[in-house]
Amino acid sequence: MPATRPLELDTLPEGLLDVSADRLHTLLPRPTLIHLPGRQDKPLFVSVLLHGNETTGLEAVQQVLRKYATRPLPRALSIFFGNIEAARHGHRRLEGQPDFNRVWPGTRHEPCTETALMAFVTETMARRRAFASVDIHNNTGLNPHYACVNRLEPQFLQLASLFGRLVIYFTHPKGTQAAALAAVCPAVTLECGKPGHRRGAEHASEFLEACLHLTEIPDHPVASEAIDLYHTVAQITVREDCAFGFDNSARDLRLGNDLDHLNFTDLAAGTTLGTLGNGLRRLPIQAFDETGRDVANDYFAIRDGQLVLKKNVMPSMLTLDEQIIRQDCLGYLMERITPEWSNARNARAHMSSAAPQKHGG
Repeated sequence: MPATRPLELDTLPEGLLDVSADRLHTLLPRPTLIHLPGRQDKPLFVSVLLHGNETTGLEAVQQVLRKYATRPLPRALSIFFGNIEAARHGHRRLEGQPDFNRVWPGTRHEPCTETALMAFVTETMARRRAFASVDIHNNTGLNPHYACVNRLEPQFLQLASLFGRLVIYFTHPKGTQAAALAAVCPAVTLECGKPGHRRGAEHASEFLEACLHLTEIPDHPVASEAIDLYHTVAQITVREDCAFGFDNSARDLRLGNDLDHLNFTDLAAGTTLGTLGNGLRRLPIQAFDETGRDVANDYFAIRDGQLVLKKNVMPSMLTLDEQIIRQDCLGYLMERITPEWSNARNARAHMSSAAPQKHGG
């Protein structure tokens, strides 16, 4: 039976700095938490391979650790290596496994070995007074690099802005690492494009290096012009009883084979996303909001045998990978948001400009 606690180490196993994700199991037999000392005591917490086919996190950590192989880290570093067995086979998760990024504290998943495992990791990092948390991921469609946060608090957004100006705020799905660690310290999720791209690992390693050198995370608001902030409003899934695909053999729903080119593009109401077959009359997809309510009818409609948008939105993480669609989702819908502090600042500026001017005499 899988252990409810990770393997915990305070040194790096020999060979870890060069091992590939599919061979990691030869060094780490199960999910592992490694604690390394640094000049600053509060550790940076980094999780990698929560999805076994998303390898950029491992590569980024290896790049950083090679740099400090013969000298102290600027800050203590704790690294959690997640679904090592799925990484062995190059899958997001194995059949029968829950998603390792849906079973952290706050999850809606039934208690199981993996929920106990992630609870232990979270409690451990709280006890160690983690400085910040970084969860590194890839996606399967065409997407820019971006950071995600679960709280619109200054330190979270300051941390996210170190990765780039594109920041996504989300609270659904539940049970993510970032949401759990947000109760402990500022936490971000990094989305680093497709796995295997060198720039993704370089970008993530540069971010980790910057975090290790921080003495504190600023607690003042990020300038609104410094970030593009979006809110994830729905997660799109294909109905289990719907036969879908990306070619003419799809019986119920044929999606465009360039669907992922729509990611991070402003789409107008009326945009076609797919073609229906078999005389299908009900929506073949679901769209779950932050409460878990299906709001597909708010965003999608069927017109002349086409699946179309009912309102202007921006999608993200649309994928062409049918296994990922079945195991997780088709993608997400987002809306741009203006930070509250920006609204307040604009209001103050407006009042100031409208106030009577006093002249010295």
